[in-house]
Amino acid sequence: MKWSWKIGKIAGIDIFVHATFFLIFAWVILAYYLQGKSAVATVLGLIFVSALFACIVFHELGHALTARRFGIKTRDITLLPIGGVARLERMPDEPVQELWVALAGPAVNVVIAAVLFAVLKATHTLVPTNGLTMTNGPFLERLALVNVFLVLFNLIPAFPMDGGRVLRAVLATRMEYSQATAAAASVGQMIALGFGFLGLMAGNPFLIFIAFFVWIGAAEEASMVQMKTALGGIPVSRAMVTEFHVLNPADKLGQAVERILAGSQHDFPVLYGDEVIGILMREDLVAALQQRGPESLVQDSMRREFQQVEASEMLETAFRRLQDCNCRTLPVKKAGALVGLLTADNLGEFVMIQSALQTVPPTGRPSQTP
Repeated sequence: MKWSWKIGKIAGIDIFVHATFFLIFAWVILAYYLQGKSAVATVLGLIFVSALFACIVFHELGHALTARRFGIKTRDITLLPIGGVARLERMPDEPVQELWVALAGPAVNVVIAAVLFAVLKATHTLVPTNGLTMTNGPFLERLALVNVFLVLFNLIPAFPMDGGRVLRAVLATRMEYSQATAAAASVGQMIALGFGFLGLMAGNPFLIFIAFFVWIGAAEEASMVQMKTALGGIPVSRAMVTEFHVLNPADKLGQAVERILAGSQHDFPVLYGDEVIGILMREDLVAALQQRGPESLVQDSMRREFQQVEASEMLETAFRRLQDCNCRTLPVKKAGALVGLLTADNLGEFVMIQSALQTVPPTGRPSQTP
């Protein structure tokens, strides 16, 4: 994920923090300042938020380590102001496996809350909850209650929360996976509308934000599964671009500009002889033009580390590679030679066409309504 920095590794999984994550600390400092809290209280507030996000890391590790038991690796865990994201290489193929992976995160928070309440009970420091707030009350009790909230919030049956994946896993035991996803996404969007209505009626911007978050998450999950279904069992050679331009490392950036303006190609493989030695991306080209001008050489601006794909590989695998490389174009090779390009735009158009073809009846004629 862009604008993220690695802060450590747990159980072989890299932990990243996104730049926007620090907004939560800025919000805490501002909130304590407006309440007239002391510097010591503000520091304690920052420690509390840090402890909260440590619980979120453990939550995401619950997902990751359970997925590992099913042979699924986790690319990384990233902390955001709204929580954490564990990026699995793929979702489990079996609904029961997805169910266990989805429940593992909230289960960790249940354990944390139970341990904290047990400590509070044993030390006789448990106080009535009606006097607790995010800034006032025993540290451990507030942390325990926040973990209870994380469990309840994450089990809302709506994507991208864990409850949405639990609902899909249950539905997928009774229907096809893409249908289960569509049904779960619809439930999530109805819940989003409910949150949005309540937020507007109560004047609560937090509920409106949750509504927007849930609506977008449901739509993205449905779109991702639709794409996965459309790409299943289809080789890269079926969707790759076969008419494209290449550059040499000694070419000038001005030549790349001319080719961009003359057509629709944005990224260019750079060849030395028959070997692909780099990729000149549009954003790198623009940045180089600003810094060095059109007379500078392609070899000074191309990316030397890039992903490639074989023409015989499946589109589903290539799609995941496009996501991982944070790029829009993959060179396609066959027997060591460059034979095409797989681009995010062309892949999207391929999925659109495949979806349209699936609506054509067996006679080959579009269905008509009287």
